[in-house]
Amino acid sequence: MLVTGKAHKVGAHIDTDAIIPARFLVTTDSAVLGANCMEGLEPGWVKRVSKNDILVADENFGCGSSREHAPIAILGAGMPVVVAKSFARIFYRNGFNMGLVLLEVGDGVDKLRDGDKLEVDTEAGQIRNLTTGENVACAKVPPSMQELVDAGGLVPYVKKRLAHKQQGA
Repeated sequence: MLVTGKAHKVGAHIDTDAIIPARFLVTTDSAVLGANCMEGLEPGWVKRVSKNDILVADENFGCGSSREHAPIAILGAGMPVVVAKSFARIFYRNGFNMGLVLLEVGDGVDKLRDGDKLEVDTEAGQIRNLTTGENVACAKVPPSMQELVDAGGLVPYVKKRLAHKQQGA
């Protein structure tokens, strides 16, 4: 997967209530959630985001509750990838389960600034900062996790597998 977009950098310990506040949890519609992404951090934050932009965070991104709405909101805002120093464990799993790519790069995140143009190559395990020329290595997304992302998340992935099995039976 190759994604090119502008970096939108946020700080450390951004919890799921900052990503999508509880008052917006009355739906699972990705467009509605996306329109309110990061509303708990800064009202109107999402208005700066364009399709395929990349969320860049410091450490412990996605801490707090285990709500699946948070990765759906990020995807709904048009951001298919989050790059961070580190992720909260449950958010990490929820992200991939919803079809969101999460790349943990440790201190490499310090080479990425708000507004930089980035190119993320999940197959090569490479993030190129097209603004500064810096490169940040990241772990390649394992094929099993990429299958989840390609299917649009765990539920569509399982439905596809079950349909395939029924056709073969």
